[in-house]
Amino acid sequence: MKRIFLKCFPIAAICLAATLYSCNPKSEKKDETSVQADSSKYNTTLDGKEVKLFTLKNKQGAVVTISNYGGRIVSLKVPDKDNKLTDVVLGYDSIGAYRKKGEPFFGALIGRYGNRIAKGKFTLEGKEYQLQLNDGVNSLHGGKDGFFSKVWEAKQLDGQKLELNYISKDGEAGYPGNLDVKVVYSLTEDNSLTIDYTATTDKATVVNLTNHAYFNLSGEGDKTILDHELMIAADAYTPVDSTLIPTGKLQLVKGTAFDFNTAKAIGKSIDENDQQLKYGKGYDHNFALKANDGKTAVAKVKSPSTGIILEVFTTEPGLQFYSGNFLTGADKDGKGGKSYPHRSAFCLETQHFPDAPNHPNFASTVLKPGETYKTSSTYKFSK
Repeated sequence: MKRIFLKCFPIAAICLAATLYSCNPKSEKKDETSVQADSSKYNTTLDGKEVKLFTLKNKQGAVVTISNYGGRIVSLKVPDKDNKLTDVVLGYDSIGAYRKKGEPFFGALIGRYGNRIAKGKFTLEGKEYQLQLNDGVNSLHGGKDGFFSKVWEAKQLDGQKLELNYISKDGEAGYPGNLDVKVVYSLTEDNSLTIDYTATTDKATVVNLTNHAYFNLSGEGDKTILDHELMIAADAYTPVDSTLIPTGKLQLVKGTAFDFNTAKAIGKSIDENDQQLKYGKGYDHNFALKANDGKTAVAKVKSPSTGIILEVFTTEPGLQFYSGNFLTGADKDGKGGKSYPHRSAFCLETQHFPDAPNHPNFASTVLKPGETYKTSSTYKFSK
């Protein structure tokens, strides 16, 4: 079985001042959007394993910082329209903050199963499995022991590439099979961050890996993303019930608040009198993509203030668009002591559909021994 996915996600706290053209002071890239990170607050030992920050840089001045705790994109800095480096992902200033209860998966690698599984149950090869419940009556992002909370083995391959490895044991969080996972983050010269996922198993299981970066293209800590212009190339989405589990149907987006085929402000329709928006308290839905060849942009977002543009490419059939509805601003542990208020970030999680193991009409997420799971996602930044 061949599986292809594209996932990528962003980073927190190491500042960079770089000059693109040393002979032209007007081209100097200044990082004015975040406080210098104290690496000692990220580097520690958990469960006998070393936790460290890893930095990827390209010649254009972009910088990505990643922790091997949860594979977290801690910071992702790219140049804006004035050539100023801007950190476009939410995060924390210390590992301790990433470990607190209720932390919203900032920048994390997600597995074994991204998104929700109804009542944490599925049946595979005649056996029912019960997963950990961590989202009311459902299992979300792999449960309490999801990949977001694991220390990954890390190997920096070069200045622009980081390899992470993790072996999820049979029975972990309720999932069957020993799953051997490799994730490679690559920062390219065109300011793209690509995430390549590979996994194998010794027993039939379900797998749906992604990254949970929270983006604000006006700079992390900016108060809103409702002014961002968003395009999603999808003719349908998967409507949900009151617990955000797909009903199994595909709903056409035409004529609804979910139609982003022509770019529009995220806030334009978000408060319409639509039961689906009420269930999610805004957008928190899976879109069925028109194309997933990895070469066609499935989403495009632009900040009107910084001019930064994000394009998403993937080989996944779905894309979860989440508009930061459960951010409250109560958390004061953001970078530099910032709080992240309601709808101050968005997520674009490439994926197979939520609860696919319980919907035969959705593309399968089953991985069997002898097969290799492969998926890749790219987040490309421009101005």
